Amino acid sequence: MARSFTSLLSNCENPGIIMITKRHWEGSVTMKQQSVLIADDEEKIRQVVKKYLEKEGFRVIEGADGRGAINAFQQNEPDLVILDIMMPGADGWEVCRELRKTSDVPIIMLTAREDEVDRVLGLEMGADDYVVKPFSPRELVARVKAVLRRVSDYKARAGEVQKSVLNYGGIVIDPVARQVVVDRQNIALTPKEFDLIYFLAKSPGRAFSREDILTAVWGFDYYGDTRTVDTHVNRLREKLAKAGENASYISTVWGIGYKFEPAPK
Repeated sequence: MARSFTSLLSNCENPGIIMITKRHWEGSVTMKQQSVLIADDEEKIRQVVKKYLEKEGFRVIEGADGRGAINAFQQNEPDLVILDIMMPGADGWEVCRELRKTSDVPIIMLTAREDEVDRVLGLEMGADDYVVKPFSPRELVARVKAVLRRVSDYKARAGEVQKSVLNYGGIVIDPVARQVVVDRQNIALTPKEFDLIYFLAKSPGRAFSREDILTAVWGFDYYGDTRTVDTHVNRLREKLAKAGENASYISTVWGIGYKFEPAPK
């Protein structure tokens, strides 16, 4: 445990020899500053969001187009990405796909359209949240904090619980490698798709409501609705069925939600 500046002085016979200021001492034990990459081709939006994020203590990195966003991400490895869909060079969809090849960094998508198709597509590609323009900068910052809090809570729970490989014969789920294998075929899943199937598979045969799943996988403060769960379940079923001779492993429990079945029907 770090010792306080006051206790250090009280335990020293000659405090005058300690050439350190209180500000320097406190700064040396400060937690790492979290960083956010904001990728949007509208400078005004970047500057407004940057102002609000910096006010809350975040370090902000900017990207004015898709390629610039990818380069900025590779050079800085931010804790979260705010990604506009309509950008020159490479749009938000392409950037999201590129980032998801190597990283599960939280992504919040920005769009000027309210189409459900856009929202569903973003979630299917691995986005963690979705904000429609025009938006409140304060709400966006609140969502940034909420997503980062969910990630932190998830990692904390993962560290407390001994993770073991779930092996149900035709399907093997490895939480350490974050890998799902069906009939010896590796299934490419987004981070949320993996979290979803791992959550269900830990309690085979138990039915969970959509609200239960949303809270466990996305966090209690998620701003979306339960259709997010249906979208991810449908995508999971499609991917699992292609590898496992039409076996999805996830069954619908009418009036309740979903459950994982080790012996698929």
